[in-house]
Amino acid sequence: MTRQPGDFWDYLRSATPARIALGRAGDGLPTQRLLEFELAHAQARDAVWADLDSAAVLAELDAWCPVLVRSAAPDRASFLQRPDLGRRLAQDSARALSAGSCDATIVIADGLSAGATQVQAAPLCKMLLAAPNFVFAPPVVALQARVALGDEIAARQGASLAVVLIGERPGLSACDSMGAYITFDPNPGMTRDADRNCVSNIRGQGLSLNEASRRILAIMGLARTIRRSGTCLKEDDALDLLPPMS
Repeated sequence: MTRQPGDFWDYLRSATPARIALGRAGDGLPTQRLLEFELAHAQARDAVWADLDSAAVLAELDAWCPVLVRSAAPDRASFLQRPDLGRRLAQDSARALSAGSCDATIVIADGLSAGATQVQAAPLCKMLLAAPNFVFAPPVVALQARVALGDEIAARQGASLAVVLIGERPGLSACDSMGAYITFDPNPGMTRDADRNCVSNIRGQGLSLNEASRRILAIMGLARTIRRSGTCLKEDDALDLLPPMS
C-alpha cells in the first residue's frame, strides 16, 4: 500500500506503544503529546500507590488453601520508602508459615503494580499449580512485598523453588505488567538478583498467560535438574527441552 509522506510517523506510532515521533511545537511538545505524557505519568503513579484486593485473590485460590502474609513494611508509604522492609516478613506472618513436603511455592505479591497482580496473578497461579510434575506448597498472597520476600517464604515452607508473581514497576507505556521471578534454593538475605530468572511483561498486550506459564514451568524444570537458576540457567536452554508445540 502506498503511503503519503505525512502518514509515516503515524504509521510507526501505530506499530508500538513506545513514545516515538512526538513532534514539536516551537521548543516544546505539541499539546496532544504533552497531555498523553501527563496521563501516562498519572496512571503510573496511581499504579504504584494502588492496594491489592487480597480477599478476592484468596477467594479465587480457595481450593488450594492460600496463606495471607505481610512484609515488615506497615503501610504503602513505608514500602515505597524502605525497600528493605518489603524483603522481610512481619513477625506474625513468619509464624503463619510452616514447612511441608513440597518442591516449590508460588508467591503472589503486590509489588509496584497491584493492579497487574490483581488481574493476572491468580489465573497464572492456577495454571502453574496444575503442573503434574511439581508438588506445590499452599500458595502465598503477600502484601507490601518485594521479590526477595519469596526467599524467606520458600525457606519457611521448605520449598527448593520460589516463583514470585509480582507487579512490575510501571512505565509510561505500560502500568499493568506483571513479572515472574524463579529462584532455586533461595536463601533469605543471601540470594542475589543474579540468582533469579525473570519472565516479564506478562499482560494483555504483552506476554500471554499461557506462554508465561509455559516459560516459567520450563525454567523450573531445568532449575531442578541443574540445581541452579539465574545467570547459570538460560531460558532458551529450558525451552529447548520442551516438546514441540502442536
